[in-house]
Amino acid sequence: MMEWAKTVCLVLWAFTINSTADEFQDHALSLMADTPLIDGHNDLPWQMRSLFNNQLNTVDLYKLNTTHTNIPKIKEGRLSAQFWAAYVPCETQYKDAVRQTLEQIDVIHRMCHQYPEVFKFAASSDDIMQAFNENKTASLIGVEGGHSIDSSLGTLRTMYQLGARYLTLTHSCNTPWADNWLVDTGSDPVQHDGLSDFGKLVIREMNRIGMMIDLAHVPVTVMKQVLEISAAPVIFSHSSAYSICNHKRNVPDDVLMEVKRKEGIVMVNFYNDYVTCQNVANISDVADHFDHIKKVADASIIGFGGDYDGVPRVPEGLEDVSKYPDLVAELLRRKWTDDEIRDALGRNLIRVFREVEAVRDRMSGTKPDDTPIPLKEVQNPCRTDYGYESSSAHTQSFYPLVLVLTLLNKLF
Repeated sequence: MMEWAKTVCLVLWAFTINSTADEFQDHALSLMADTPLIDGHNDLPWQMRSLFNNQLNTVDLYKLNTTHTNIPKIKEGRLSAQFWAAYVPCETQYKDAVRQTLEQIDVIHRMCHQYPEVFKFAASSDDIMQAFNENKTASLIGVEGGHSIDSSLGTLRTMYQLGARYLTLTHSCNTPWADNWLVDTGSDPVQHDGLSDFGKLVIREMNRIGMMIDLAHVPVTVMKQVLEISAAPVIFSHSSAYSICNHKRNVPDDVLMEVKRKEGIVMVNFYNDYVTCQNVANISDVADHFDHIKKVADASIIGFGGDYDGVPRVPEGLEDVSKYPDLVAELLRRKWTDDEIRDALGRNLIRVFREVEAVRDRMSGTKPDDTPIPLKEVQNPCRTDYGYESSSAHTQSFYPLVLVLTLLNKLF
């Protein structure tokens, strides 16, 4: 009789646990039905290049199963808006970074054209909401790495015209105008003490055109400089909390407070190495970062920045993009309010985006900055210098005259 009673108790306990879990999951799905989940960073476009050389015609995103991201997983994960990364490696700097970045922008546009029933290209905060109302995934572009603009404000503006709505100032290499996060590890040298004078012009021009400034890969010096000089809120598209995991890609508490003051957003990264500073992590560990940022700053600066398809290791319970509802359920289990969840899902990013657009509108009377970067800061064998006062073209135009004068001198 006692054994029978124990069995009944165990069954009732298991039923209660499952019932509670279902309750949190159902609640999560309900919130995600009325508020768009916006993720700050996904590297599927790079997978298209590395796996298929951007030959989308050879890929079926409904059936692709070697990546964190495909269409069935997107639908299951209730992914309402995604910033797709137009990323090219640092090895392209001073070579073909601009061409390769344009090709990554192109592949994102082609994804939208090839699957119009799933993806809707978006270039504004209103576009995100329009796609959400149509039950499609708003597809936005973020250029990951300042090397992609080849130290050119004209290239920056052109990429904006092509739909890019944020620029990550550096990736994992210094540019001629900004230091990268590896400076804080000591593995890369300090070149600019943060931003150069031209780097500060990049920030102001991004404010003017309405492009979000992404600080995900920069050192603390650059974080603080940009937070000081930018007229618009900033984003960390895929970074986590440094106090939880002391990795230099993460955001220290004092910077979190500055992001709060600036009304920006930190979109939490799921990469194990940034979550636990180890090879392994789980969904609870990721939620710890959400909790910490909320405690230090506020739920009003938190978002999702999974970094799917850009990292080799993701936490148990967050194996791919289908698992977002499970993370939302975990936050509910930790007593996050509905308003806090809605903020983190998408309202925070929409607010930041709209303020960036408002700054752009207020600066609409300001002329584009056409100041070139000083030649000495970018001169290298792979770069021509047409247009500069000491350019090869300018010098070559005097070669015939120099030759004539030399001959006359010899004659007389």
